[in-house]
Amino acid sequence: MIGILGGTFDPIHFGHLRMAQELAESLKLSEVRFIPAATPPLKIQPIASASDRAAMLRLAIADAPKFRLDERELKRSGTSYTIDTLLSLREELGADVPLCLLLGADAFLGLPNWQRWQELPSYCHVVVAHRPNITPIPEAMPLSLKTLWEKSATTHVENLSKKAAGHILLQHITPQDISATQIREDFKHGPIPHHLMPECVIEYIGRKNLYGATEGAR
Repeated sequence: MIGILGGTFDPIHFGHLRMAQELAESLKLSEVRFIPAATPPLKIQPIASASDRAAMLRLAIADAPKFRLDERELKRSGTSYTIDTLLSLREELGADVPLCLLLGADAFLGLPNWQRWQELPSYCHVVVAHRPNITPIPEAMPLSLKTLWEKSATTHVENLSKKAAGHILLQHITPQDISATQIREDFKHGPIPHHLMPECVIEYIGRKNLYGATEGAR
């Protein structure tokens, strides 16, 4: 099984990495592909350039053999829609490889705002990881999402490996209340968030003067 973790990664931090590592272990994934968005449809546009975000990600996952940087969204023109990425992955990997779209609970609850979101389970499983103070219980879901949940939810990890797509699984992970927005503010105003991200990424940010990094990041 292959995990797919998308986002702007502006910048990559331990929240992303811990989520990917815990899910890789609990789901027994063969790899996790980090897929940075070029032009996200529902977020503010990234501060760092595509090449800088890819470079930071590459540094952060260099020593993790199951982690892989996938730049297909950065190389594709237009808005970065997940459905297009899944179609591209299916063309590359075929129809039989189980794919797991890894989402935080907040992103999952916002699925009805995504492009062609109801088609996603046709191409992948959706794995929902807890975020601090956000619990994706059916009562908190929009009706359309609740309907999909009731149709597709499973509580058994082993079901994900039995077919290529179609399940939604809620998976508990260690809470990580880390915000990329706050990290960018920390680089601008201090102190440098050494406890929130790999030192190699901090050094890169300082060297490239990203996010208005202060001298202490260099």
